[in-house]
Amino acid sequence: MSKPKRPHHVFTLLVEIGRKSGDGLPEGASGAALMCYASGVDEEEAVRETVAVLKTADMNVLEVTGYGTLEEREAEGHDIDADERALMDRALAENSVIVAQTTIFREDE
Repeated sequence: MSKPKRPHHVFTLLVEIGRKSGDGLPEGASGAALMCYASGVDEEEAVRETVAVLKTADMNVLEVTGYGTLEEREAEGHDIDADERALMDRALAENSVIVAQTTIFREDE
């Protein structure tokens, strides 16, 4: 008898990355923050999948901060617009990790 499939949820994750050869970040960048939507049965799985995907793209993952599911974020009073909801729906439908926003960090000169 097989185990029943656990439902997937989409988690909002903020991933901080440092520099690594071949990471694709622009010259002069010291790192970046990536806002991601990742599908998983729980947040731990979503984090593992996100880190794995980013490592295949030669990203140097330093830290991941989880902000919960859509329902958890709504309960905390987060304002979530239609575009963000559409990206979350896409991550769930494709069982994927979507990088929704990238903020580049630069060293102060």
